[in-house]
Amino acid sequence: MPASLATTFTNRILQGAAASLLVLALAGCSTTKDRMTTGSVPKLTKPVEEMDATELRSATDRLGQAYEKNPRDPITGVSYANLLRMNGRDTQALAVMQQVAIANPGDRTVLAAYGKAQAAAGQFQQALDTIGRAQTPDRPDWRLISAEGAILDQMGRASDARQRYRDALDIQPNEPSILSNLGMSYVLTGDLRTAETYLRSAASQPTADSRVRQNLALVVGLQGRFPEAEQIARRELSPQQADANVAYLRGMLSQQNSWQKLAAKDKTPGAAESSNTN
Repeated sequence: MPASLATTFTNRILQGAAASLLVLALAGCSTTKDRMTTGSVPKLTKPVEEMDATELRSATDRLGQAYEKNPRDPITGVSYANLLRMNGRDTQALAVMQQVAIANPGDRTVLAAYGKAQAAAGQFQQALDTIGRAQTPDRPDWRLISAEGAILDQMGRASDARQRYRDALDIQPNEPSILSNLGMSYVLTGDLRTAETYLRSAASQPTADSRVRQNLALVVGLQGRFPEAEQIARRELSPQQADANVAYLRGMLSQQNSWQKLAAKDKTPGAAESSNTN
């Protein structure tokens, strides 16, 4: 199954939604994707998001060999850690990024990736500190601000998280990844109607990618409108990817025990207001 589909849906049971939110928020924090074919980093045969599990493991092994030859290289280290996380090897990714950060203490891209690895490993406060060191006060990076929001959401600090998303939108208005993260923040506190509003706005932006639309499909499906959710999930995907997406969507929505509290909370008057007290 393509890695992006697993990232989009497998982590979306109630607690896991925060993890997938973080993936999207931090995706823009480094230029690793653009640099994957440069320097000494092994060339990849296709975008990481389109790889199946076997291809992803193969790419990880090749990058691992390149990392062993030059563990101080920031491009190789960040790329390798990203792939390790996509394989579910968060502890190993954190260890790699720790060494790369020691070797490159002033590299903002490295610090951002290190913060991502820390958050994926559950070290939320450390991740916030690291992301903060990567930020430049006189030239704030909206990607890092949005990343802070995602980490705060995982810490249960919804109000603080949403303020950071709005701070990021002040710098980068209508940025779909920020709007999507803001929408998913409301999913985490059970306000599905507000979540859908932000996700529809995100999906309507010209630069929105498929991850944004899959978030929207999930929220629409959670409200019981599965045919509409399936239609959204199938857009701009190959038939094979679309079938996999829909299968995962059905699987997530069938886990009623995981989502019943969200649905009940969404129907309760004042749910949105009470969810913002964190």
